Amino acid sequence: MTGTGTWFDTARFGMFVHWSHCSQHGCELSWPIVGGASALPKAKQLSVAEYHSTAATFDPAAYDPAEWARLAKRVGMQYAIFTAKHHDGFAMYHTRQNDFSIEHAPYGRDIVRPFLEAMRAEGLRVGLYYSLIDWHHPDYPAFTDADRPYAWGRWRRSSPEAWSRFLDFMFGQIRELLTDYGPIDIIWFDGGWERTREEWRGAELEAMIRELQPDILINDRLPGTGDYLTPEQFVPPQPPEQAWETCMTINESWGYNPDDRRFKSGRQLIHTLCEVAGRGGNLLLNVGPMADGKLPAELLERLAIIEEWMGRHAESVIGTTPGLEPWQFYGPSTRRGETLYLHLLMRPYETVSVRGLPIRRVKAITALGAGEALDFTTRAPIAESMFGADPLGEVTIVVPERAVDPYATVLKVEVQ
Repeated sequence: MTGTGTWFDTARFGMFVHWSHCSQHGCELSWPIVGGASALPKAKQLSVAEYHSTAATFDPAAYDPAEWARLAKRVGMQYAIFTAKHHDGFAMYHTRQNDFSIEHAPYGRDIVRPFLEAMRAEGLRVGLYYSLIDWHHPDYPAFTDADRPYAWGRWRRSSPEAWSRFLDFMFGQIRELLTDYGPIDIIWFDGGWERTREEWRGAELEAMIRELQPDILINDRLPGTGDYLTPEQFVPPQPPEQAWETCMTINESWGYNPDDRRFKSGRQLIHTLCEVAGRGGNLLLNVGPMADGKLPAELLERLAIIEEWMGRHAESVIGTTPGLEPWQFYGPSTRRGETLYLHLLMRPYETVSVRGLPIRRVKAITALGAGEALDFTTRAPIAESMFGADPLGEVTIVVPERAVDPYATVLKVEVQ
C-alpha cells in the first residue's frame, strides 16, 4: 500500500463535523434542497425556500469548540475536519465573496476560526471540507423546486459567462480558507461529480492550493486529484493500494437529525476502528451538532464508550501499521516496530492461535486492557524446531475470562 509520506499514514482516527444552518430543521445537510437521496433515507422533505429560510435565524449560542476539541483529544482522535461550506452554499466562516454566510446570520461570528484554533490547541491536525457544488449560488445555477427530481447527469448548466463568474467566486472562497486561517493540513473536497476536471479548472485549482499550502493533503473528490482515497460509510474488504480514510456516521445521517434513530453501538464503532487500523486506513467519524451548537446525547454516549476503550488500547491503534496476514490470525492486527497487537472482535474460547511467528523471539504476551501477562506455548515443524536457528511456528495464547474486554480484547505480542 502506498502512503502519503506524512502524519496521515498512521493517524488512524479523526473527527468529521457536518454542520450548517439547517440543523434548525433537524435535517440532513443540503440534500433536502434536491428532494433527498436514496442513500439518506431520513433526509426530510422541504421546499428549497423552506430549507434556506433558517440561514436568517441561525444562532448557535452554545457553540463551544474548545469542548469539542477536548473531547476529540480524549477519544484519541488525531485530526478534525469541519464543513466550511456544504452543497447548500452557506459559508460557516466570514467570506468576502458573497453575503450568504454566518457573518450575516444572527450569530454573526466566524465559526471556522475558533474551531481550527481549538483543535490546534489540543494538538490535532485540522482540515476543511469544501463542496464544489453550490445549490444556492445563482451562477452555479441555484437549484429550484422545479429541477426535481435530482437525477444523474440532468443538472442544469449555467451560461459560459455565468460559469466563469462562479469559478471566480469558488476560487476566491478557497483562497480565503487557505490564506486567512493558518496552516491547513487537509482540504476535503466533495461534490465534484456534477462537472468535469476541465470545467472545475482542476489543474489550476490544485496548483493554487499547493502554492498557498505546500504541506496540505487533498482528498480524491476534486476530479483528477487525490493524495488519498475516501470510501464512504464502508470499510474496504481489502486494503486499497493508496492511502485511504473511510468517513462514517454514528447513525445514518451526516447532519443532526432527531428522526434518525439507527445508531451504531459503541462496540460496532470500536470494531470498525480496529478493522480500519488493521487495513492501514483512517476512520473519520462524523458528528452532527444540534442547532444550539451542542452535540447530541446519543453521540456523546457512544464517544464516551470509545474514550473508555481507547484509554486502555490506544497504543494498538494510533501510530501503528498493519500487522499480520489474514492466514496468520483471524482478525485485525496492527504493528508498532516488532510489537504486534491482535484485535479480538469475537470473544475467544480458552486460547487464541497465531501462526508464522518467530517462536523463539516471542518474549511476552499481555492482555492490553487488563494489563495481565498471559501464558502461551509454541510449536514448529520438528526439523525446524530441532535444527533451525530462528524457526517460524505457531503461538497458542491462553486468554482467561477475566482478561476479556467487554468491547474488544487486544493482545500485545512482544517479539525480540
